Amino acid sequence: MRKHLSLAAAIAAISASYTTPGIAQTQQAVLEEVVVTARKRSETLQDVPFSIAAKTEGQLRRSGATNLETMADGVAGLAVQNLGPGQSQVAIRGISAGQIVRDQPGVKEQVGVYLDESVISLSLFTPDLDFYDTNRVEVLRGPQGTLFGSGSLAGTIRYISNEPDLAEDSGSLTTTVQHVKDGEVGGSLKGHTNVVLGERAALRAVAYTEQFAGYIDAIQPNGGEEEDVNSGEKHGVRIALKFQPTENVTLTPRVVWQDIDMDGFNREDHYNVLANPFTTTRPAITLGEREQYTQLEENFEDEFLLVDFDATVNFNEMVFTSITSWTDREVIVERDATALTGFFNSGDPQGESVYALDATLADTTDVEMITQEFRLASDNADALQWVAGVFYTQIDRNYAQSLMVPGYEAAGGQRAPTQGKYAAVDELYYSDIPYELTQTALFGEMSYDVTSRLNMTIGARFFDFDEDREVVINGVFGGLTEREEDTESSGISPRLLVRYDLNDDVMLNAQVAKGFRLGGINDPINTNLCTPADAATFGGFNEFDDEEVINYEVGAKTTAFGGRGTFNVSAFYSDIENLQATLDAGTCSSRIVYNVEEAHSQGIEIEITARPTDAWEVSVAASYIDAELDSTVTSTDSGGNVTILGGIEDGNELPTAPDYSVALVSTNYFQWNQDWEGYFTAAFQSVGARYTQIVDQTDGAETIDVSGGNAVGNSTATTINFDQELDNYQTVNLRLGGRTANWDLALFVNNATDENIRQSVDREAGGAARIGYRVGQPRTAGITARYDF
Repeated sequence: MRKHLSLAAAIAAISASYTTPGIAQTQQAVLEEVVVTARKRSETLQDVPFSIAAKTEGQLRRSGATNLETMADGVAGLAVQNLGPGQSQVAIRGISAGQIVRDQPGVKEQVGVYLDESVISLSLFTPDLDFYDTNRVEVLRGPQGTLFGSGSLAGTIRYISNEPDLAEDSGSLTTTVQHVKDGEVGGSLKGHTNVVLGERAALRAVAYTEQFAGYIDAIQPNGGEEEDVNSGEKHGVRIALKFQPTENVTLTPRVVWQDIDMDGFNREDHYNVLANPFTTTRPAITLGEREQYTQLEENFEDEFLLVDFDATVNFNEMVFTSITSWTDREVIVERDATALTGFFNSGDPQGESVYALDATLADTTDVEMITQEFRLASDNADALQWVAGVFYTQIDRNYAQSLMVPGYEAAGGQRAPTQGKYAAVDELYYSDIPYELTQTALFGEMSYDVTSRLNMTIGARFFDFDEDREVVINGVFGGLTEREEDTESSGISPRLLVRYDLNDDVMLNAQVAKGFRLGGINDPINTNLCTPADAATFGGFNEFDDEEVINYEVGAKTTAFGGRGTFNVSAFYSDIENLQATLDAGTCSSRIVYNVEEAHSQGIEIEITARPTDAWEVSVAASYIDAELDSTVTSTDSGGNVTILGGIEDGNELPTAPDYSVALVSTNYFQWNQDWEGYFTAAFQSVGARYTQIVDQTDGAETIDVSGGNAVGNSTATTINFDQELDNYQTVNLRLGGRTANWDLALFVNNATDENIRQSVDREAGGAARIGYRVGQPRTAGITARYDF
């Protein structure tokens, strides 16, 4: 870490020597000044005394970024794991314990995601909101517990939409058509309008529809093939009304609705117990690139509704803000679970007539969330700036699962009868788990100019949290569980920031900040599927504690060449306590969250943007992260044998986020004719290797024991080899366009080298039933046209 801090100081010193004013006197074009509200007040990006990145509407349009995943390519330290539209999982600065899967409803997020002032993040799936008519996206790195609370342990992402404009009517319309290699044609139609309603009101509306092109092919039991099964569509509307009854009062009600419906998943199967090269009484099948095996159609639906109301009142050099929000979200996931049930039923005396039965695993998540925040802040140019507020949220979340295998009893399955107190006939697993989560918080932050060059900021947040839930589990896989559970926690998250201006162009900053992620309650393990040893090992972990991070950071922000360049660098060390790590519970087909006592993440981030000439703009965003466990979790069996659980061993890497990432973007501008300005953008990204889960680093993890399913198709395999490490990858995006005052036309090619990007490992029964990868989109070429009026 000392090397990183020394490097940061050296870079800051070099940056100070580059502020040569003479160059700007002979040049015209300067970089766009970006204004952010990361500290609940407006200030330029270069004035914020901690590490933050922001992408403006113009930058998003020029790069072709339309959602969080495509935007993340150019942000240092930000990793987005694509599990399909509407299912992104986010990590910042390598602080992650691995992929959060669909049946972990009690796990909270590590990165908070906000739409303006309203929180929208959900640990299982972050809403994949479209960026159309978005003013900017802010990425706040490091703990943001003081102002943004739980879920902002590693950082916060904020989508800032364009507000209704009281000055003039305007609008836009954009259409895109694109083709995916070896896949379908997709496209979108998006538009916005701003209507002035007299002198004191305006309405702004956004609407969009998008067709996702599929590119995954599914092999069928009859030897046929369903092509492009991961296609889908997205529709959305955002309507906001701004009303100013007086010059000091602003009222803004808003409605945001989005619906996503996907026909399948971006999964590439490597091994399936029902379809592999080793079966002898079933057709031997070798699955290729971007192929999977299914017996049933899969589906993902996500309907998101947000209604919020923002009221601000200015008085006596202060501003009072009230933000009220109500969120209703329903997520339905239907997966083909035939490989899972086939594996566990492989030894059934009835053979294929039972283990090959169609099985559908349906997950439903219904969330209703109410939040209220009252905030009072200074509104002047004094040396003392402050903000204080109170926050309350209540979340009602109902999570349920149903594993239906029609015809199981009629076929004489040995686990019959299947009907239980709650489970229906042929329903092998049933669960209903309603949650109620409430949180109250008090927060404040104060900033003071000690001298004309030195500023100090202190802040803290006090929180009190309660979680109550009921658990009903039934079925021949899960047994019978009926119980009520609760957990609670409270604490304080402080922050200290120091800013020192070497001169008008170079700012040094340092901070110490604490962030937290609320704990929770583990679901009961599926005791009917567990071996006695696994039941004893994994059965006693009912709760997991809050995860906490203390982050130490130093950095420098430099504006060079009279506004033609910026150079920002930060080095950090994050001390993680009680990391919430997910483990597969052996043979139980269950997942348990453990607290790992100590872990850390340290690294450096560099962001450079420059416009050397009027015709050329270039940017570099790079990060290096060293994130590791500093504790080991073990289990001791009845014979006194000590075993390391799930790879949780001192020195192993934290999963999900890569150890390095580099993004280079170059844009050249040229004049086609008197009316049209042309531009050509080339973007290169290199991302390092990483793991999906901590367990992927255990000795022998690349060898999976599949002998438990040998009765399926009379397989000859006892083990298979599978690369658990996700390889590093490089991508190239190209964009050629031209624009006038009203038109913007562009041709683009994304993933021009057609890299098969492995986003995460996807497995059932630890890989013995099925294992593969979630993969990124192949080479995609298209055209987009926008008209502004």
